[in-house]
Amino acid sequence: MESNKTKLFLVDDDAVFLKALEIDFLQQSDYNIQTFSSGEDCLQQITDEPHIIILDHYLDGINKSAMNGLETLDKIKQYNKNIQVIMLSSQDSIDVAVNCMHHLAYDYVVKSETAFFRIQKNITNILAQQKMENQVNWYMDRM
Repeated sequence: MESNKTKLFLVDDDAVFLKALEIDFLQQSDYNIQTFSSGEDCLQQITDEPHIIILDHYLDGINKSAMNGLETLDKIKQYNKNIQVIMLSSQDSIDVAVNCMHHLAYDYVVKSETAFFRIQKNITNILAQQKMENQVNWYMDRM
């Protein structure tokens, strides 16, 4: 694994959407991608220190007793609050979006024809913000 690549976890119980998302990112060489069909599987690999996680809101399509996206998000943030999580859902609900933000999601993206574009835009913004924070920290360390 190349260390200069952004580690990206994709978590969705919809196998078709997960594969489409993976293919979208594989077309770009800047990502090291791992995919998971459940929050539990993602959390088992969290020590791989992903930079960004794209996380489905429901995650109960395969196993009805599976941890949902918000529970997974909370555990990710308990592990490392600096891992940025973009929540995905087919629900276009402001209440669900606000709830995700209260749980410290970076953003909430509705699964629609613009979802891949919005996810890419979020990732670009996250990486720019992280680069700026690293530069500020580097400068502050030298003062």
